[in-house]
Amino acid sequence: MATFAQLTQEQQGAVEKARNRVIEAIGQNMDLYGMTQSTGHLYGLLFFSDHPMTLDEMGKEMEMSKTSMSTGVRTLVDMKMVHKVWGKGTRKDLYEVEPDWYQTFADYFGIKWRKAIEVNLSAIRRSKRELENLLAAHSEDEMLCGIVQADIAKMQEAEQYYHWLDQLIDALESGEIFRFIPKPGTPE
Repeated sequence: MATFAQLTQEQQGAVEKARNRVIEAIGQNMDLYGMTQSTGHLYGLLFFSDHPMTLDEMGKEMEMSKTSMSTGVRTLVDMKMVHKVWGKGTRKDLYEVEPDWYQTFADYFGIKWRKAIEVNLSAIRRSKRELENLLAAHSEDEMLCGIVQADIAKMQEAEQYYHWLDQLIDALESGEIFRFIPKPGTPE
């Protein structure tokens, strides 16, 4: 397989231009998901790399400090978008992207959605308890009871949604979702 270094300067320039366009788009998309644009650029750099890279290599390529590179890589590792790999003859950590974008999607959104579920269900449960206590303490106040019961019903609907979302995450993480929405190129 040919390497980038074997291309002519003109060919390298054309390939770099095309890659940079995609890397910029990835950076903008990462920004939409709460990651810094530079972390997205880092992901794009690793995506197009034909070999695992060290922090030093990434920093040199992106002209960023080792601290910034480390923070970005840690974020990508935490989101399971990048993996640390072993390299024969090197004592430095090497990193490469998760090549399966479908798995990256499942992992990223699974992590984010599970966190949202936890936070929201905790708030709902606490609020429901408080409203149920308010209801018990003021059961004779029809107006208050009506408002509180309506709020409790809305929170119960929200709980059902979060339980459904939890099942969706399970289907993403297990790969079951691909029975319903197959990956391109897989037999149906």
